[in-house]
Amino acid sequence: MEIYDFKVRSINGADKYLSDYKGKVLLIVNTASLCGFTPQYDELQMLYSKFKDKGLCILGFPCNQFMDQEPDSDAEILDKCELNFGIKFDMFARCDVRGENAIPLFKHLTSKQPFKGLDPNHPLTSAVVELIEQYYPELLKPGNNEVKWNFTKFIVDQNGDVVARFEPTAPMKEIVSFVEKLLKN
Repeated sequence: MEIYDFKVRSINGADKYLSDYKGKVLLIVNTASLCGFTPQYDELQMLYSKFKDKGLCILGFPCNQFMDQEPDSDAEILDKCELNFGIKFDMFARCDVRGENAIPLFKHLTSKQPFKGLDPNHPLTSAVVELIEQYYPELLKPGNNEVKWNFTKFIVDQNGDVVARFEPTAPMKEIVSFVEKLLKN
């Protein structure tokens, strides 16, 4: 399968085909409204505003698999995203992004871009590692490439190739730089 073969459910309940995004750079991210990384919504919205007219689409997938940090219904999530963060990029139905119930899109993304580690210099890294060790130790097994926490980002280029993975601890400037280079191609 390739990225454009996937169908996902929008946060409003409609089916959406990723083939609708052909030729665009996609930043696909699992989100949560009650996470220490939730301020990244602001950064993602700024990135989207800056580059949407140049071909960037951001696709947000709320997930409640990490410490119950996205417990609300899809309608409540959408309201929070619009009111608290001014989110204008596409949001999708709450879903699982790891484990046997992960939606096929995230299984595909993690098969194409393995986990390479968290940024040791980020102030939240030690807390995230401690939580994973305590509650989700299976995620730390060698070769486990599943999403480790909220706000993991995958980038898909204009040809539909999954070309990068950024953990939630990655500096936004690295993501911006990567996106800018893709949009110039």
